Amino acid sequence: MPRISIEIKNRPLGSAPAPVGDCGAVVDFRGVVRGEEDGKPISALEYHAYQPMAEREMNRIVRELTDEFACFDVYIAHRVGIVPAGEAAILVRVAARHRGPAFCFLPEFMDRLKIDVPIWKVRSIPAGVVSPT
Repeated sequence: MPRISIEIKNRPLGSAPAPVGDCGAVVDFRGVVRGEEDGKPISALEYHAYQPMAEREMNRIVRELTDEFACFDVYIAHRVGIVPAGEAAILVRVAARHRGPAFCFLPEFMDRLKIDVPIWKVRSIPAGVVSPT
């Protein structure tokens, strides 16, 4: 049974906890807010989530993918609220005995997250606009 940790936070994500088990591969992904959107400079993005359903859907996706790819430790943190440019909106850490399953897990998870999980990018905050955090 894989260890799965999922968090939705309204503060900077920090780092993922150390994986457990006899892993030969640990793959980290940080989705960082770029300083532009649609060709225009921005200072931040704002995300909202329906948290109970988002956590449940992420857990479901992870369980399905750990059945397909032999990953035994998955940590996911997604930020909500205002995320300044240069900071991470999502952090995913995947651990497996071998690199192949960990590398395969990650893009599949991110693709499904964007389709199935109720976390929305609500707005872009233009560069130079001060917005409460």
